[in-house]
Amino acid sequence: MKKLKYWLIALAAILFFGGVSTATHAATTVKVGVASAKHEEWDAVKEKLAKKGINIQIVTFTDYVQPNNALAEGSLDLNAFQTNIYLQSYNKEHHTNLVPIAKTVIAPLGLYSDKITKISQVKKGATIAIPNDASNGGRALLLLQSAGLIKVDSSKGQYPTVKDITKNKKNLKIKELDANQTARALKDVDASVINSGMAVDAGINPKKDAIYLEKVNKKAEPYINVIAAQKKNRNKAVYKKVVKAFQSEDIAKVISKSSKGASIPVWNTKLK
Repeated sequence: MKKLKYWLIALAAILFFGGVSTATHAATTVKVGVASAKHEEWDAVKEKLAKKGINIQIVTFTDYVQPNNALAEGSLDLNAFQTNIYLQSYNKEHHTNLVPIAKTVIAPLGLYSDKITKISQVKKGATIAIPNDASNGGRALLLLQSAGLIKVDSSKGQYPTVKDITKNKKNLKIKELDANQTARALKDVDASVINSGMAVDAGINPKKDAIYLEKVNKKAEPYINVIAAQKKNRNKAVYKKVVKAFQSEDIAKVISKSSKGASIPVWNTKLK
């Protein structure tokens, strides 16, 4: 009888400590918000980290506001969709404290059209759509300036608005839209400034289809995309593992292939 008692105690101990061990080694879930229907690079990161007990849960959004709202509220752990300058603008407008924890890619902004094939064909009075948020809108106006179509007040830095256009010889009409509407607007406008991710989602190849593409040089540094987190969580060990898994040669190859070369990995690149 004593032997049976000891055996039952031993079995209970095995089950108890076995249960503790299982819980200890349960996968850690990290929710990552993205703003693109296509996220092959994060699918690849998810596959890599699953082998290390980290479950990446990819949450897809259709605009550029909700991923930051969700991160600020805590329903996301990280997001990866925005430029550093957009993140700064969001923090300022919403009084939040989100921070970049890693560089990812730079995706040149482009001017696209269903009606013309080169800048010289832009007619007087043409309507051009641009994103309506402060950072992407300012970036779009600077793109139009570099294309020789307009001039903006240089004192406005990276954030010029339509009101800051100082020269508009062709009397272009600037139509401000949500960034996720700029690709859909192509049929209704003469040309549209579209973020690279939105362009790829719409079946557009930025390198082949843009009638004017942003130059990738030192001036483009504010437009480097980042992985963002809440400031209080920026140094979490699991997030560092996510960054390490992302910033790797194999993921760089996935990015180049899935974006058709439109997104350029920059974590080991110095722009000149």
